[in-house]
Amino acid sequence: MGNSTVSSDTERTLEARGISKIYHTGEVTVRALDSVDFALYRGEIVVLLGASGSGKSTLLNIVGGLDSPSEGHVFFKQEELTEFDDRALTAYRRDHVGFVFQFYNLIPSLTAKENVALVTEIAPNPVAPEEALTLVGLGDRIDHFPSQLSGGEQQRVAIARAIAKRPEILLCDEPTGALDSKTGVVVLEALARINREFGTATALITHNAGIAAMADRVVTLADGRVVNVERNRDRVPVSEIVW
Repeated sequence: MGNSTVSSDTERTLEARGISKIYHTGEVTVRALDSVDFALYRGEIVVLLGASGSGKSTLLNIVGGLDSPSEGHVFFKQEELTEFDDRALTAYRRDHVGFVFQFYNLIPSLTAKENVALVTEIAPNPVAPEEALTLVGLGDRIDHFPSQLSGGEQQRVAIARAIAKRPEILLCDEPTGALDSKTGVVVLEALARINREFGTATALITHNAGIAAMADRVVTLADGRVVNVERNRDRVPVSEIVW
């Protein structure tokens, strides 16, 4: 399986079993997820593909503890997230999960270093902000404000912020969606490096099927269901991805 460190069920970081998410609007019932099984293993990259409305973001929000399923169970290692109260879910998100979204959500009045330090000041075993920014190739930009950085640089600051807490799980929702292909490759290379260096279980939503080549597994969703799971025998280096 290429250079992945995934080896056995003992390294399963997260598992969702039979999760559904049902929304009721008046008399209309929408199943955003319909009996989905999903797992993440230490050191792997999983790419989630599917059309808009297929359930990708809903799935990521549930396994990240931002939302709860209507049905089913989610486990982080040996603990059942679906039995957690709000306080325990907050601690799970704070200590174990990093999030990267399409839009960078940086605080404009803080430098890159200060944006990352917002996380490191509350994490139990953080990476120093300077080290996290160096890992994403921004060691020489730590004192720059977001307005002084390009879109790709701002996204890499967001990645540094997400990984500075040493999360076991990194969840990325369209992290290259607002970027051109050249800049997107730089961002994906940063994610791949984090995955190698920390063994972080990484799930990445994208509408760009070419990105799937960098993954260990590719999970395709449609209408709230997993319709295909494909394992890549070898990860393709990000620099070789055809966008």
